[in-house]
Amino acid sequence: MLHIHEEAVRCLLCEDAPCTKACPTGDPARAIRAIRFDNAQEVGRWIAGCSDADLERAEEACIHYDRPIRIRELLASKRQEATSCSEMPSLGITFCGIACENPFFLASSAICTNYDMVARAFEMGWGGVFYKTICKQDIREVSPRFDAVKEGTSFAGFRNMEQLSENPHEVDFDILRRLKQNYPSKIVVASIMGEFEEEWIELAKMAEAAGCDAVELNFSCPQMRLAGLGSDVGQNPELVTFYTAYVKRSVKIPVIPKMTPNITQINNPAMGAYFAGADAISAINTIKSITMSPQAAVSDKQTVSGYSGRAVKPIALRFIYEMAANPIMKNVQFSGIGGIETWRDALEFIQLGCHNVQVCTAVMQYGYRIIDDLVLGLQRYLQERGIARLEDIVGEQLPNFVKPSDLDRETMVYPKVDREKCIGCGRCFLSCRDGGHQAISFDDRQPHIIGVKCVGCHLCRLVCPTGAIGMSKRFSKPK
Repeated sequence: MLHIHEEAVRCLLCEDAPCTKACPTGDPARAIRAIRFDNAQEVGRWIAGCSDADLERAEEACIHYDRPIRIRELLASKRQEATSCSEMPSLGITFCGIACENPFFLASSAICTNYDMVARAFEMGWGGVFYKTICKQDIREVSPRFDAVKEGTSFAGFRNMEQLSENPHEVDFDILRRLKQNYPSKIVVASIMGEFEEEWIELAKMAEAAGCDAVELNFSCPQMRLAGLGSDVGQNPELVTFYTAYVKRSVKIPVIPKMTPNITQINNPAMGAYFAGADAISAINTIKSITMSPQAAVSDKQTVSGYSGRAVKPIALRFIYEMAANPIMKNVQFSGIGGIETWRDALEFIQLGCHNVQVCTAVMQYGYRIIDDLVLGLQRYLQERGIARLEDIVGEQLPNFVKPSDLDRETMVYPKVDREKCIGCGRCFLSCRDGGHQAISFDDRQPHIIGVKCVGCHLCRLVCPTGAIGMSKRFSKPK
């Protein structure tokens, strides 16, 4: 049996995909991309007119380095699935009093460093940009500056040593001015970093004069070569408070401090920003990290630098939750950042209290085109739930979080094996025996749950490669 998501992940997501060029009746590359980014139910719209022969030609044209993607098997079962043509709900949402066409923004980084890049992203459907951080320092970058922890052809995590914009600050503000003039419906946010009070104020005023919708204060870059900048500020609640207050008093546009995750209690600097009048908070920036690849060394030397990508999402969600659940900051809005690749990732940030999300590493891997599936998936989710406004789900999961001491410890849920899906690999048995509670027997290539030993930890369910282990009903623990 073909596992469609696993096969879709194998796809190289080629530019000007040969499979689509070989298929005159549809767009198999777009259909595979929909599966890859969690929109499998939408596949039919791109291949409805494709015959088996069309998909066979597409598969023959595949240039995968290993073996061709099994396009016929992957897409044939989806070809005839009906796709609803009903009107999709709007993803419009208000952030800091500014109307946004959707919640998807480019994060301040290498993906938005000049006019042409951002303009192309806007035309493809991104709602806004937090432009790469503008400063007055002499930025001199290293080479190479990136490294990755990879799973197949994708990044599990991504490390970068890049700092701020290398453009003269006057050039960057002119770019932002032109972007806002030419794309008035898009949201343009200037990310800035100063070295001292007057510089923060000067840069913020220049952002306002350029017509920017808001200004983001970068208190969180983890790889500045000079002390007293970036995350050095974000770890000091007093500096966060002072610089936020200086900027807030100097401009009328919204002020959005960007928090660092390189701290144990994010609420301390966040509350400093709140008491200084911050309109919203961005979180998180990258996490200080080390990778040991010799290819990432700079003249044979290594350093600590920022980590991003899918691996950091649970950490980012934790920090967003801690701030959003803080009753003192109930009037602050949040912009979520960290490991967002699919619309479901974005949804999790929104459900924990974010009014928009910023994406970086996924764009660096797959390009601006992922906006199509981000928008489509979130629209479909709202439609299926019958929700007309994205605003209505902001923070809806917050009430479901409690302290560890308040969790239900008197009931349990047993795992349940689906014999039709089980292939008898024994992974569940191995994991339970060596990392769990020895509660699975394995006879004739069949796992069996030993009820008197099982504690309901569900390690077996998590390691099962076929999804054959599910959950039973919750019941009271035996006395």
